[in-house]
Amino acid sequence: MNTRMRRAAVAFCATAMAVSLAACGSAKESGDKSDTEKTAGKKGDAITVGLLLPENQTARYEKFDKPIIEKQISDLTNGKGKVEYLNAKQDATLQSQQIDTMITKKVDVLILDAVDYKAVAGGVKKAKDAGIPVVAYDRLAEGPISAYTSFDNTEVGKTQGEALLKAMGSDAKASSKIVMMNGAITDPNAKQFKDGALSVLKGKVDIAKSYDTKEWKPENANANMEGAISAIGKDKIKGVYSANDGMAGGIITALKAAGLKKLPPVTGQDAELAGVQRIVTGDQYMSVFKSYPQEAETVAKMAVSIAKTGKVDSSLQTSTVDSGTDKGIPSVIVPVVSLTQDNIKDTVVKEGYYTLDEICTAKYKAACDKIGLK
Repeated sequence: MNTRMRRAAVAFCATAMAVSLAACGSAKESGDKSDTEKTAGKKGDAITVGLLLPENQTARYEKFDKPIIEKQISDLTNGKGKVEYLNAKQDATLQSQQIDTMITKKVDVLILDAVDYKAVAGGVKKAKDAGIPVVAYDRLAEGPISAYTSFDNTEVGKTQGEALLKAMGSDAKASSKIVMMNGAITDPNAKQFKDGALSVLKGKVDIAKSYDTKEWKPENANANMEGAISAIGKDKIKGVYSANDGMAGGIITALKAAGLKKLPPVTGQDAELAGVQRIVTGDQYMSVFKSYPQEAETVAKMAVSIAKTGKVDSSLQTSTVDSGTDKGIPSVIVPVVSLTQDNIKDTVVKEGYYTLDEICTAKYKAACDKIGLK
């Protein structure tokens, strides 16, 4: 485990919620045992965990989620457990095939971060029918899910909306025009981000354009922003809600190409390195910092517990969520933080995401010095 991951893991231990997740599987009763207990066999440390992540354009999945989950599963199984990993590269059809692959390989439990939360429901049912419980990770998939862990997605949107209003200052008024660049329509989190942001922004500003993108791609956001600039006028846009950092990059490129001397505040999410560096220069106002180590270690603990005993260990704390098909799904929700120039050291640096040297390269050194980031 490299130094960065060790620091992230230490931060997780220091900040992790005192959790305890009872094995309720779903709200439906099934005799004395949950559905999860009936479909999962009791095993020792030699378990196989399937890990299906949705895409590799967002840096977090390969940089944080995958290695942390692999390390935690190894630690929890005395080095005997193994992870079968596949990435869907934002292709829902491919992910369905990958679920079939995991069923064929007879993994003991499947961690699933869905590309399309509805389209994956059939695959989740097939896995359960094959005796493989599924833990939904980061995105709440439909189908008979055994457990779920993520962040409070509505709170993410509220955090972004509140930050945007703060950044707009005196321009935060009902007549001021903003653009909303929402996330992928296939991602259930995107709607929750949007709903959270709207709960703060509606009535406070004029949402002149709102886009629900097909995929989380900077180029899509760039094209949409070019259209918004053409329709609204570059000087009339007082703020931009961007659901994540990747799209924020595409938005900012479009704003600069339009010749704006002063950029309107732009939000983001995921604390990607490029996003943090844009925050340093002032091109992007904020991002949402989410503790991926905490989320990743939590899902690994849940998955190992289910694989080994058929239920989630009682030392984990329970809350529940409802999906489109199931109610009362046991869950762990991880808190979020608004990341701005003021708290870079206390978030991404402190938790080991990036070092100051990685953030403040030669290109950004002057900007780092200007905001006291040394």
